[in-house]
Amino acid sequence: MIPISIGAIDKSNWEEALSISLHVSQVKWVPTVMESLAYAYIKPWDEAFDPFILRQGEKAVGFFYLSYTPDSRDNYWIGGIQIDQASQGKGLGKEALYTILEFVQQTHPQCQVVSLTIEKSNVHARKLYEKTGFIHQEMDNQEGEMIYRLKLYEGTRNTR
Repeated sequence: MIPISIGAIDKSNWEEALSISLHVSQVKWVPTVMESLAYAYIKPWDEAFDPFILRQGEKAVGFFYLSYTPDSRDNYWIGGIQIDQASQGKGLGKEALYTILEFVQQTHPQCQVVSLTIEKSNVHARKLYEKTGFIHQEMDNQEGEMIYRLKLYEGTRNTR
């Protein structure tokens, strides 16, 4: 399998990022790429909000964002993870998640905890995140999404 790579979304690729789409049944689970790019401009939750495109070779296959407080150890939130509907069913979600976690460890070495939220009805995502080591915190955010956290350890990599 061609590995997944991560690139910042900028003026050279934002339109390509906007072309990423989900199946109709999945749209309710994550913000659209357009909404996420608006969040990146407005920064409603944390001091930093960085949108990224996921690629397999030259092909854009997905999107995610990282919302965080710079230099914090435990305020890093992965959000908006999506694999384009044309690329689903090929194991790219799992590969993308491991790539994202490695990316966070490389670009934010002080980060010790990564969090994310999951819509309660998104059973497929819950299974993926739990298999990866994310732990449900037995609490929800203000939108009723379940909060999950994963502890990262310095010098270690999440294994696939």
